[in-house]
Amino acid sequence: PLKTPRKPPGAHLAFVSGNAHSPVMIGSSATEPITVGLFVTCLVDLMRPTVGFATVKLLRDAGCKVSVPKAQTCCGQPTYNSGDNPDTRAIAEKVIEAFEGFDYVVAPSGSCAGMIKHHYPSLFANDPEMRPRAVALAGRTIELVSFLADVLKVENLEAAYDGIATYHDSCSSLREMGVKEQPRALLAQVKGMTLTEAPESETCCGFGGLFCVKYPDISGRMVDAKVDDIIATSADTLLSGDLGCLMNIAGRLHRRGSNIRVRHIAEVLAGMTNRPPLGEPVEKEKPRKEAG
Repeated sequence: PLKTPRKPPGAHLAFVSGNAHSPVMIGSSATEPITVGLFVTCLVDLMRPTVGFATVKLLRDAGCKVSVPKAQTCCGQPTYNSGDNPDTRAIAEKVIEAFEGFDYVVAPSGSCAGMIKHHYPSLFANDPEMRPRAVALAGRTIELVSFLADVLKVENLEAAYDGIATYHDSCSSLREMGVKEQPRALLAQVKGMTLTEAPESETCCGFGGLFCVKYPDISGRMVDAKVDDIIATSADTLLSGDLGCLMNIAGRLHRRGSNIRVRHIAEVLAGMTNRPPLGEPVEKEKPRKEAG
């Protein structure tokens, strides 16, 4: 589905969940594919696994050999933002060990990718053994949309989406990872979609991880302002690349009675929008009637 110059001809890639150093490829190719370690993120794992499956599909379709190390943990951002550096270092050591050996480490989140890329090296500033490993991992870690657009040069997406969408630039993606034009360039390839810009697309939604817990009143006012801005676009769909922001905004939209659909950009780019949007219930299967 994705036409990129890096896709190895004639190869069928197999998704592997397991040992970080034992991804497999079924088939043969003269061109060695890029190996990617998928950093799933806590929110994707626990709250929206479809984003993880969509990410795998996008990477595999682009010709990458994808693995999901079982040993991966949280990136450590909650403890880091709480000032608990010793525990954050212990978490980071596990992440570093789990993701060594890949060409790239890709996360469907600018927040988690930013933690690894920009904060891991400083955590081990006084550790001569771990710092080089942290710096090496930081250099290979990238946010999903940036990886697709800047590294793989993905074009001619076959995805389709019938709707008018607006895009929220999360703080970490925009300010730490430099993601701005990349999602818009990819969404411009989605057939049937109209993208409309919100005047305050770069403004924080008020989530900020622990910020919304420590300062709920301020956070509530910020997300209300964000929702006002989104509604004013007349878009029927909100997209972004960070699940924390999307969950925060989806919750406020629901409380205000809005029907705007909320999705992670990976779901749309991968053509995996068969599941309900964020905040909407999943229909339960009706019990089968026994024959007889």
